[in-house]
Amino acid sequence: MRLSTVILPIHHWSEGQQIWRRAEDLGFHAAYTYDHLSWRSFRDGPWFGAVPTLTAAAVVTQRMRLGTLVTSPNFRHPVTLAKELISLDDISGGRMTLGIGAGGTGFDATALGQEPWTPRERADRLGEFVPLLDRLLTEDAVSYEGDHYSAHEARNIPGCLQRPRLPFAIAATGPRGLRLAARYGQGWVTTGDPRLYEDGTPEQSVRALRDQAEKLADACAARGREVAELDKILLTGFTPDRGRPLESLDAFVDFAGRHRELGFTELVVHWPIPDSDFAADEKVFERIATEAPAQL
Repeated sequence: MRLSTVILPIHHWSEGQQIWRRAEDLGFHAAYTYDHLSWRSFRDGPWFGAVPTLTAAAVVTQRMRLGTLVTSPNFRHPVTLAKELISLDDISGGRMTLGIGAGGTGFDATALGQEPWTPRERADRLGEFVPLLDRLLTEDAVSYEGDHYSAHEARNIPGCLQRPRLPFAIAATGPRGLRLAARYGQGWVTTGDPRLYEDGTPEQSVRALRDQAEKLADACAARGREVAELDKILLTGFTPDRGRPLESLDAFVDFAGRHRELGFTELVVHWPIPDSDFAADEKVFERIATEAPAQL
């Protein structure tokens, strides 16, 4: 099981670059960032763009993988996103992963002046976005006319450094999203069952995650694909355990072991942010980063 972190883009780069370098020094497999225009309680504070942040992070790191958790169609278009991803993959030396999902109803959904889409509308757009993005990242020129997106002779030469393209980690829990993950994903991302966050128990969360993983396996089987081909990524902090796994090394190893048994291959922990839902003791956090992988 690999251990990764997600660093929210809230830091001026004079401070932020030290955090990304430290993440690599601690041995994290990957460091991701949120691809939002703003987010929840951080809305009225500093919040920087994901693509420039990852570009800068690619320059100050050498080994660690980088990526988004997650990008969505809420304010992205596949033609322009493809160009940025090809550039990021080149600058990073082939270390980029695109986490992508349908998005939600937060600030991103209305920042461009549109009404928020329904869950069905978000799924419709993702179902068109991902296949088109796949083509844009693997073909030199693409023309396409769909219900939601279009491309006219969109050129993407030389393509990704990673071949045939950079990996997709598709965030999904519903049947349509899981089918997309089974067809196009090199990874699958979940945060658990959001209905359990407030009043659920860790045991209920494990059962819900097991059910999600089984549905992913069914979607892969329907495609004639082995589910073992996909990385299974859990973005932590949104299950009923919340921040408790980061309270001690033993607590984290116990949490990680329970989820490894479900087939998860990568756990992502939030870089500590004081006075927030992601507050944690930095010394404990660093001990988890350096000691937990060996125990797993």
